[in-house]
Amino acid sequence: MSTKKELNLSGICYDGQGFIPVIAQDYESGEVLLLGKMNQEAVKKTFETDVVYYCDEAGKLRKFGDTLGNTQKLVVAFLDDAGKTLLIKVRQKGKACPEKDSYSQFVNQLKGEYKEIGGEMFGRLQRIVDEYKKNPEDGAYTSFLFARGVDRIGKKVGEEAVEFVIAAKNEDPQGVVNEAADLLYHTVVLLSARGVKISEVCKELCKRNR
Repeated sequence: MSTKKELNLSGICYDGQGFIPVIAQDYESGEVLLLGKMNQEAVKKTFETDVVYYCDEAGKLRKFGDTLGNTQKLVVAFLDDAGKTLLIKVRQKGKACPEKDSYSQFVNQLKGEYKEIGGEMFGRLQRIVDEYKKNPEDGAYTSFLFARGVDRIGKKVGEEAVEFVIAAKNEDPQGVVNEAADLLYHTVVLLSARGVKISEVCKELCKRNR
């Protein structure tokens, strides 16, 4: 019978005041949610229960989102090579910046455009699609698809797959981009209809890559 491996946090180097900076990311999309800090007790609690930060304003430990009923659950954690910064990937319930209705505390974009976010869009798209699934909206195409069911959504995925292949045979890169976007969107809707998360698909891809 295998025994549970004991967690070794001895590599963490706390600063002179007993803290370590912590970067929190969404485990699916990679969006940076916030920059916080923890002391040794907060780290221990985070690895055992919900994510806990040290709050300067309160002068004590505070569980993420405790006043609103929000939570962050630790999925995976990394320590930089110097042991001085902790990177945690979390499953977040609620918003990191509720006062600005933002999933992340990084709300002020200083350069670039919204579309320049790469793979993060998959996590955002999944949240948008899931919201339409929970709260259907009249006239919304995503709500229309959910109302028609898996067979209709699956048919659209098949149609978009064929259109994507046809576009790939032509010498128009934008056409390929457009059709790929249609295919990926409908695939995300189909995954949501079956209760499957993008992270589950990524996990399977990781298994196949080993």
